[in-house]
Amino acid sequence: MTRLTRYFLPTEKQAPADAEALSHKLMVRAGLVRQVGAGLWSWLPAGWRVHQKVVQIVREEIDAIGGQEMLMPVLNPAELWQRSGRYYAIGDELFRLQDRRGADMVLAMTHEEVVTTHVAQVVRSYRDLPLILYHFQIKERDEPRPRAGVLRTREFIMKDSYTFDRDAEGLDVGYEKHREAYDRIFDRAGLEWYRVESDVGMMGGTGAHEYMAPCPAGENDVALAPGYAANVEIARAQPQAVHLPDGLRAPEEVATPGLTTVADVTAKLGVEAGTLLKAYPIVVDDRGLTLVLVRGDHRVNDIKLRNALGAGFRPAREEEFADRIGPAGYIGPVGADAPILLDDAVAPGAYITGANRDGHHLRGVEPGRDFPFKRADVRRVEEGDTVDGNAIRIEPAIEIGNIFKLGTRYSEPLGATYLDEAGVARPVWMGSYGIGPARIAAAAVEQFADEHGISWPRAIAPFDVHLVGLGKPGTEEHALAERLYEELQEAGFDVIYDDRDAGPGEKFADAELLGVPLRLTIGRRTLAAGEIEVQVRRGRESRSLPLEGAAQAALEMWRSLP
Repeated sequence: MTRLTRYFLPTEKQAPADAEALSHKLMVRAGLVRQVGAGLWSWLPAGWRVHQKVVQIVREEIDAIGGQEMLMPVLNPAELWQRSGRYYAIGDELFRLQDRRGADMVLAMTHEEVVTTHVAQVVRSYRDLPLILYHFQIKERDEPRPRAGVLRTREFIMKDSYTFDRDAEGLDVGYEKHREAYDRIFDRAGLEWYRVESDVGMMGGTGAHEYMAPCPAGENDVALAPGYAANVEIARAQPQAVHLPDGLRAPEEVATPGLTTVADVTAKLGVEAGTLLKAYPIVVDDRGLTLVLVRGDHRVNDIKLRNALGAGFRPAREEEFADRIGPAGYIGPVGADAPILLDDAVAPGAYITGANRDGHHLRGVEPGRDFPFKRADVRRVEEGDTVDGNAIRIEPAIEIGNIFKLGTRYSEPLGATYLDEAGVARPVWMGSYGIGPARIAAAAVEQFADEHGISWPRAIAPFDVHLVGLGKPGTEEHALAERLYEELQEAGFDVIYDDRDAGPGEKFADAELLGVPLRLTIGRRTLAAGEIEVQVRRGRESRSLPLEGAAQAALEMWRSLP
């Protein structure tokens, strides 16, 4: 029985002062979540219903491809993470602690180490493979800047599934099963989504895709073109053409006092930004100072740069590069005492660079002739770049799931092997697949809300029907509302019944804020007309149903909703 007089649904007229994302504002106002601390959220009853409806969709689809549900602990011995190498590779986002005996522990962000250890202890033969294991579990992440409500938090629930196979071909099969399952999950959840190529990041492995829900609050940027979708972290595209000036026999110095930005220099010299080479000095973990060059109209992509280097890096401080290259704002590649990494988008020709002397630039600088270099794709793609002749656009999106081909990244250090038909020990090939139910819920709010509140997709709404009774106890309309409440439940609906002693305006405002797909209203006009007022929340379309058989008629209407 879900009556608002007895239900914990603390709605608010105003959003939290620090809320920027629409989902943050509306989920708090609708009484779905409450903040405990920075990046820490409680799911209140109606919000938890949404979360668990998402969980059930995910569970059904992973079960359908042969997944076996289990549960692994949040608290892990640090030794497992040390053996995989992630204890040292992950930065401060990993919670590290000690127990009372002084043993090092971690709060798990993901569970590759634990599940691989279990498989290493149990799997012996090729006959034990393939396997799909999964769980829903709390994850902990010491997020430096929690924001956007439940979108970027320090504690969250996630579904992890893991495939274990004999070889790369088997991994491809398990990966494809998950790809198809994920497609069905996001379709069933009612989201707008797309699958994009992505970086493997801290997970490691040989390939990855992310599932993205486009919305303004998204923390990821996605590059899109017909037949192409990729996270900008790894996106590649043909750069827009730039008209380079005529070459010179040798670089020529030009005075640019006080002009340290691309905009300043291009305005002074009357050239396009793409004719400049922008210098980015970095310190690479295992090899020291390096100078990275991109076109002046491009930006360095740190993810691509890290992958190209095969090592970590940080921006160099001025005292680390001034003596070996030049002063900040005027550094360039000619005569630089450092290896040079040149972006692939820099075509042959004459460019303008820093002169490594205060207040001066060089023009007519040609890569190869005037400085040595190595090449790599290290730039961020830009709007207007092309893929197969089609211009890309870049839009923000929420990451709602990811799938990784891990290969033997974890099985080798953790000893997960099997004996093949010839009795030879071989490493198990793994895949890892994550989904965040909270992110799916927040994405649905972002994508379908209007100026009045949330508008849930039918499959993940906290309730199917919001019944609003306007009659006071003892009236005929109140008795009718009570009877319809029982009939709706008997018809199989999850119903929230607003039986509060409140005015119609307050009840309607709360109903629209909560966003249940179908609202039925029982009042004096209902009895007079012999009909029930119905509002379809998506689009706020008003309809009516006859009193007789109203519950079954509402069920048919509900089934037709998105």
